[in-house]
Amino acid sequence: MRSVPHTAGRHVAMPLGGIGTGNVALCADGALRQWQLHNIGNHRGDLPNSFFAVRIAQWEPPFNAVRVLQAAPAADPESTRTPMMSDDVVPQWQRDLLLRASGIQGTTFSGTYPFAEVTYHDDTLPVEIRLEAFTPMVPLDVERSSIPTAMFTFTITNTDTIAVHGWLGGTVQNPVGQDGTMPPAGVHAPGYGGNTNRVRREDGWTALIMDNHAIAPDAPGAGQFVLSADAPSTTALPQWTHAEQFIDFLRSRQPFAPQDWAHMPPTSADHQPSGSWAQAGPSPEGATWNGGLAAQFDLAPGETTTVRFAMTWHFPNRYVNFTQFGGIRPEWGPTRFWLGNHYATQYPDALAVSRRVHAQWEELERDSRAWVDTLAGSSLGTDAVEHLAAQVAIVRSPSFFRTADGGFFGFEGVQGESTTMWSGDVGGSCPLNCTHVFTYSQGLAKLFPELERNMRECEFDVMQAPEGFIPHRVISPTYLPQLWDRPIGGPLEPALDGMLGTVLKTYREVRTGAGQQWLERYWPNVERLLTYIARTWDAEGTGVLHGIQPSTHDIDLAGVNPFMGTLWLAALRAGEEMARLRGNDEVAARWRDWFERGSVAYDEQLFTGEHYVQVLEDGDPREFQWEGGCLSDQLIGQWWAHTLDLGYILPEEHVRTALRSVVRHNLKRGFEDFVNPYRVYADGADTGLLMCSWPDGGRPAVPTRYCDEVWTGIEYQVAAHCLMEGLEEQGNAILDGLWARYDGRRRNPYNEIECGDHYVRALAGWSVLEARTGQRWDAVTRSLTLAAPPSGGAWPILLDEGWGEVRAADSGFEVTCVRGVLAFDVLTLGGNVLATDGVRLHAGESRTVPGP
Repeated sequence: MRSVPHTAGRHVAMPLGGIGTGNVALCADGALRQWQLHNIGNHRGDLPNSFFAVRIAQWEPPFNAVRVLQAAPAADPESTRTPMMSDDVVPQWQRDLLLRASGIQGTTFSGTYPFAEVTYHDDTLPVEIRLEAFTPMVPLDVERSSIPTAMFTFTITNTDTIAVHGWLGGTVQNPVGQDGTMPPAGVHAPGYGGNTNRVRREDGWTALIMDNHAIAPDAPGAGQFVLSADAPSTTALPQWTHAEQFIDFLRSRQPFAPQDWAHMPPTSADHQPSGSWAQAGPSPEGATWNGGLAAQFDLAPGETTTVRFAMTWHFPNRYVNFTQFGGIRPEWGPTRFWLGNHYATQYPDALAVSRRVHAQWEELERDSRAWVDTLAGSSLGTDAVEHLAAQVAIVRSPSFFRTADGGFFGFEGVQGESTTMWSGDVGGSCPLNCTHVFTYSQGLAKLFPELERNMRECEFDVMQAPEGFIPHRVISPTYLPQLWDRPIGGPLEPALDGMLGTVLKTYREVRTGAGQQWLERYWPNVERLLTYIARTWDAEGTGVLHGIQPSTHDIDLAGVNPFMGTLWLAALRAGEEMARLRGNDEVAARWRDWFERGSVAYDEQLFTGEHYVQVLEDGDPREFQWEGGCLSDQLIGQWWAHTLDLGYILPEEHVRTALRSVVRHNLKRGFEDFVNPYRVYADGADTGLLMCSWPDGGRPAVPTRYCDEVWTGIEYQVAAHCLMEGLEEQGNAILDGLWARYDGRRRNPYNEIECGDHYVRALAGWSVLEARTGQRWDAVTRSLTLAAPPSGGAWPILLDEGWGEVRAADSGFEVTCVRGVLAFDVLTLGGNVLATDGVRLHAGESRTVPGP
């Protein structure tokens, strides 16, 4: 995001952590908050006395000052509150610390995920201090994007004419033992006791290794945490209980040279290998130790130095610590079903993670930055780069996890302020792998296709019932009975939109590189699913779905409606294309015939000349329907069809007319006088797209649920669809409103919410990138389609084996592979087929393709 002072970015909290590893967030005021390391989502997760601080000293004239590297929060904690948001909450211990010890005068924050930059401002200090933090994130590289670490580089410049001596402090509370569900009170929390901190020097780094050998190895809080620094002259205070003790430790440091370390032998109490030299005794029952490192630096006038800190963690014991739907057994809820953590199978402990981070820091930073540079160097525009790069933050939030056996799972979101009224604010929201919410998600499938493919395999191998239907939630562990014969919840019966989405996502995975063998394996499941849908909701073969249609709105839609109807039409086309890939022309023709009947029928019955409506039939319920209203999602299936190159499923001009109507009627500018009896995701002077409106009147007494809410996932879907149709004014108006709401002032740009924080539906945003670039990738035919980049501009490209850019050049278009392999046989730019002889580029290679 653009550089903002902390006073204008109080909601900014960029999560640092890998896929399925948990996070800690770096906030605009320079503080670390939202500690979520213990396999459970908790935005109130806290580790008191974990902070950065600096001491600056000059000999003559005498100067000596210690500053906590955090800017002061708002005096009134309620002054920055926004409905359904908690990213601005500053823990009381941080407020108290800044009252007792001097904080920094101010900060500015900027960043493009996964990189964050905080500049500290304090005109009483003779130095400038800047922090850059990141966690490795490389598209298509799941392993390197799943490292449990947060990496910090401080750059300190002496701006004075006199030499400076300094000590940069980093502190963390030993978190091993607690389960992450409640903030510790100082150093006290359930599960603490027996915590030990030991110090080790190795390869130029000083590591503070935090353990707890008093708890059972299979306890939820069992694990290890490591804080390390790379300054040659680093000292440690491994055992303390109050922040003032570490501040005093910084004040007491005396300058010494690196060679002085030779006179600091290991203690007899520490039996670690050579290089370990101190260990704190076990903490008392119910309490832990804080630990800190002080990295010394000396700067001549005008000189600059850098100090790096790394935090790594290893908490292997993930359990089913969430209440599951379906009511299979009343005693289900938090249980002792062990799931484990995939990342923990890659390392024996957090020290091993630290060693890797230390050894590969430059490489991890280079490859992560290459992705950011590819986006930033493109013609997407600054706002688009910042917000679309942040899509990955959802994937790496506690909304997702990966079990020890490699299974990939997702909640709808992380419980928070938007879920307190029904399920509290700790844990995952609405478990698990909800098919109807994931029907909107596009980012995961493109950034890490193997993980998305794992979710399809779960749907077919685990969730699908013998009759063919697929419940919209999976029960974990997956060897337990699934939700085939009982009410589910949200909605009660298997969601029809989720099942249609599974068909569409399966075809997407094929086009994204799953391969013919994968399709052959799962085609019988797809055919059984489509057949079940047709038999259940269109028994007469009209091409139109009838009856009760459970949906993502947590209610049953009914009648002939465009929401389910367009998803159905797109799924029929996807089924046809998959059948053709298998050489089964008879099945393909059957689905094609069904599609053509349905396309004509839906358009004739529902298009009013302005938009598509819902028509109820005899016996249909009237509650929770929208009837003659204008639903923002009325063309969701056409959006899907465009992403899969399936063509128009309804008349082209009717589609564009309906989209214009959606934006005209549903994009609301200003909510000051708007009464919303549901959850408030837009208020005050915000601009947002309502789920539904009734421009011609006729709002039902009990309208479709959530109709007055603003969902980012729907906004992204409609905006992307507008861009695909050439309706740039309408698409950009939606995006401008959405991104203005999440600009850091009142909402966090790294946390788009709905029924929970880091809500998965918002991953529809990736389709905005593909809409702007025109990218369509078919790994089956190795065909890449793009809009022509503007003169002198470029588009990022992300395929199934590599990524890079296409840049307009004088002699045509230059294709560059940044990472992996870019391989395609057909390149179509701006409607012109430019390359049919095959292109295969490895990282660092480029090729110019002549223009038309």
